[in-house]
Amino acid sequence: MKLLLKTLLGLGFFAAGVLHFLREPNFTKIVPSYIPFKKEIVYISGVMEIIMGVYLIIKKPSEVAKNLINTFLLGVFPANIYMARKEIPLGDKQLSKSALYGRLPLQFVLMKLIRIL
Repeated sequence: MKLLLKTLLGLGFFAAGVLHFLREPNFTKIVPSYIPFKKEIVYISGVMEIIMGVYLIIKKPSEVAKNLINTFLLGVFPANIYMARKEIPLGDKQLSKSALYGRLPLQFVLMKLIRIL
């Protein structure tokens, strides 16, 4: 079961990282306005997600790796809050305000799943 979860999370991180490059404008617009170098941050976070995804697919994460992944997830959380507050579409799909805010707790579910690997 943990192997399946680890693989699914790895594939999810990998896919999200690739999307940072394929759909960079969608990610750039959710970076809060007070943060400079938006495009660069999107690319860097994309590389980080690809690395985390590959790591999860090929290796059982150490406690240090789990902490780093969860720190990354906390680091990108302000973008999700900004997205909800500004009602920014998810790609080309406009979600309802409740759906945008409903996504926020899922970040902590994801962090909990990382912890149990």
